Amino acid sequence: MSDPQVSSFGRRRFLSELGSGLSQVALVSLLAQEGMLDSASAAHVQDGPQIDPRQPFASRPGHHHAAAKNVLVIFCSGACSQIDTFDYKPELIQRHDQPMPGSDKLITFQGEQGNLIRSPWEFRPRGECGKMISDLVPHIGKMADDLCFVHSLTTKTNTHGPGENVMSTGFTFDGFPSIGAWTTWALGSENSELPAYVAIPDPRGTPQSSVNNWGPGFLPAAFQGTAFNAAQPIRNLERPAHLSPAADQQAREMLDRLNRRHMTRYAGDSELAARIASYELAAKMQVSVPELSDLESEPEHVLKAYGANDSEDPLKAAFARNCILARRLIEKGVRFVQLFNGAYQTGGEGVSNWDGHKDLERQYQQHGRVLDQPVGALLADLKQRGLLDETLVVWCTEFGRMPTFQKGASGRDHNPAGFTCWMAGAGVKAPFSYGATDEFSYRAVENIVTVHDFHATILHLLGLDHERLTFYHNGIERRLTDVHGHVAKDILR
Repeated sequence: MSDPQVSSFGRRRFLSELGSGLSQVALVSLLAQEGMLDSASAAHVQDGPQIDPRQPFASRPGHHHAAAKNVLVIFCSGACSQIDTFDYKPELIQRHDQPMPGSDKLITFQGEQGNLIRSPWEFRPRGECGKMISDLVPHIGKMADDLCFVHSLTTKTNTHGPGENVMSTGFTFDGFPSIGAWTTWALGSENSELPAYVAIPDPRGTPQSSVNNWGPGFLPAAFQGTAFNAAQPIRNLERPAHLSPAADQQAREMLDRLNRRHMTRYAGDSELAARIASYELAAKMQVSVPELSDLESEPEHVLKAYGANDSEDPLKAAFARNCILARRLIEKGVRFVQLFNGAYQTGGEGVSNWDGHKDLERQYQQHGRVLDQPVGALLADLKQRGLLDETLVVWCTEFGRMPTFQKGASGRDHNPAGFTCWMAGAGVKAPFSYGATDEFSYRAVENIVTVHDFHATILHLLGLDHERLTFYHNGIERRLTDVHGHVAKDILR
């Protein structure tokens, strides 16, 4: 039997706290009726998008005028070195193979550092603006007049998986929505026959953090990215071989009649409406995706410009075809496209992505060749077609690399303290360079930009206020930028 004193205490405490709780509920209700609640406490009601479950991907307005209608993110997995691409440092060249001042026995991710090492690739002035860009990426360099560089990025981690998570979701941990999921949840899409959000994995495979890069986290599952590339079509989309087109069409028509009847009977069932909408989109994609993926219909001069038929470099050709697919998706009005260059290490360190610790010059020579011509052609193609006027192109990587070589190796270690990303297209100044690292490209020192700031700026260009774009989850108003982030207004047109 229970102790009567304990039971009595439990009852008294329960009744006391119940009365207090009920009075708090009443107070909140009265304050809400009087409009006296802090607007932030009701943000999930006031600022969440109004989504029709029967049309979850329908285009929706943002918080303010948008400079960009859609976004194309080019993500270089493995931490592409800013020192060997876009961040020109004459002092690093001058002090080549000397100790970095103040770095005695500097220990980074993989251990002790050696001397300062200049890039193996020469930097040259590019475009009419004369921006110094390395010979590793000359085709991208040709587009310098259209690029807005952010040379002062910093991030929270020096580890690849969490670093990819931060750049894609704002958080180091798994389970948070990607920026593409936030965007499509807020804005939907202008194309009703294709997914609102498409992720295009590298021909070599998925990045280290895999589907977290395009996952929905705690947002509705409908807003996760649909992953496919030019070589690997969407799974389970084709009609079974034993089923004739006529029988397939008849089955669809019957299902449609049953679905409509069921919706009439259960008019308030939003989950049912969303499920029906997803199946209807899949049916439309059976027609739209094969047409979209038929790259052989591209003119020969376009395939050549991208390097899509390069028989001497099949990997570059495969990535080039992914770039053409990305352009086609943007052309069709897909809201958010995420194009990956580099995959999780499958053949040893530095083979499948930009993680060049041991033999950077040899490894980057291959990676640069795969990336450069296709991306340069993609930018030129988007511009020629007028798509840069309403598309924001973002080139990014999870963090930077050290200006030193690792002790006993010929490669650079991880560096989250300062690195470069760039944007092009709708709403950003170009040619333009913002922020700076120190004289060796070791640490951001001028107009420092966090990943939260970077995300806030992208959302702003899409017409979204990052502080108002919230989702109520487990008692917390969650947002892409957590409780941080400022729009980098100086880079905006």
